[in-house]
Amino acid sequence: MGRQFTGAFLCMEQQELIPNLFRTEYRKIVSVLCKRFGFGQIEIAEDIASDTFLVAAQTWSMQGIPQNPIAWLYNVAKNKAKNYLQRDKTFEKKIAPELKTNERGETEIEIDLSPQNINDSQLQMMFTICHPAISPEAQIGLSLRILCGFGITEIADAFLTNKETINKRLFRAKEKLRDEKISIEIPAPSEIDKRLETVLTTIYLLFNEGYYSVSQNQTIRKDLCFEAMRLCYMLVENKYTNKPQVNALLSLMCFHASRFDARINKNGETVLYEDQDTNLWNSDLVSKGGYFLNCAASGDKLSKYHLEAAIAYWNTQKTDTQEKWEAVLQLHNRLLQIEYSPIAALNRTYALSKANGKREAIKEAEKLNLADNHFYFTLLGELYTNIDNYKAKQHFQRALSLAKTEADKQTIQKKIDKL
Repeated sequence: MGRQFTGAFLCMEQQELIPNLFRTEYRKIVSVLCKRFGFGQIEIAEDIASDTFLVAAQTWSMQGIPQNPIAWLYNVAKNKAKNYLQRDKTFEKKIAPELKTNERGETEIEIDLSPQNINDSQLQMMFTICHPAISPEAQIGLSLRILCGFGITEIADAFLTNKETINKRLFRAKEKLRDEKISIEIPAPSEIDKRLETVLTTIYLLFNEGYYSVSQNQTIRKDLCFEAMRLCYMLVENKYTNKPQVNALLSLMCFHASRFDARINKNGETVLYEDQDTNLWNSDLVSKGGYFLNCAASGDKLSKYHLEAAIAYWNTQKTDTQEKWEAVLQLHNRLLQIEYSPIAALNRTYALSKANGKREAIKEAEKLNLADNHFYFTLLGELYTNIDNYKAKQHFQRALSLAKTEADKQTIQKKIDKL
């Protein structure tokens, strides 16, 4: 009985451990091996990493979990990589001449899985994947797969599509990077700022994919956001990429993530900002957001991330004052001057309603005419409530017809029922 219980416990522990290790270590192994083999051999790197975890699942189920699972995985991955290199036809022509030989005349193949090389490799891979040669959607997909360790099914869930579509998209992106002969490296200091903008855009889109996702999988939503934050933190830790705009983006994501639990109620319904329980806001993430916002306050360049982070800061201040909404409104005005977007303009009308009243906000909101956006009609419904409840109901009903998730529909229906 005791042995059966122990065996069952180990099995449960393994079932939890291997997926967790896959999420954290797969990306590291792939990045290091790609750096070693070149991006042209990325499928080989992915196969070796996947095979490593397959061997772990088979071996650990019979022999138990090793004392140091990560070291065990790295050792298996190293051996598989060495075996591949020795078998590969290009080894003798391209790789062997660069390698050292030991005292016995044998070729030494080094696979460096040291913490420093792992970190460097992931950072270099980030710049490779976020190359402007491929589309933003492909950049996000490759980031999720290679840098975040997401499975194809999880990526398909995040994009609300099927596995076949994701596989084709990733295949085409890899082919494009191969054809363009993109090197796995951090750009030269003179090129950093130009390439960094694309990397930050990808991280920003990745975070938004989680924060505004219509996926019903709440775990995926949070994972996407926290993976984006992890990638941005890697940039902050590197002296060449620790730029003000990077800190501003990380600050922005910390502030938004601090309200994550308050945005969704226990039934999975979206909770609008003014209805959120402020006790559910994460004070630790608010504090971190403030720290990185302070770090961003250097240099002479004001990015959209600075302005969005400042807006997000005010949204974590619990007091509902005129000063707060005047500040938010002015920040929105400046943001729209730097980079106009319909959603930013929509968000501005909410701040305008809080600062100057609903009637002025209605005039500005109706100019936007975002005919296919349920958030737009939801906001109009809110603005018209208690001014013209008939129009408010019409807008809420239009929002209901456009909403994509059951949770959003339930939230809007409650607004209609109150009228």
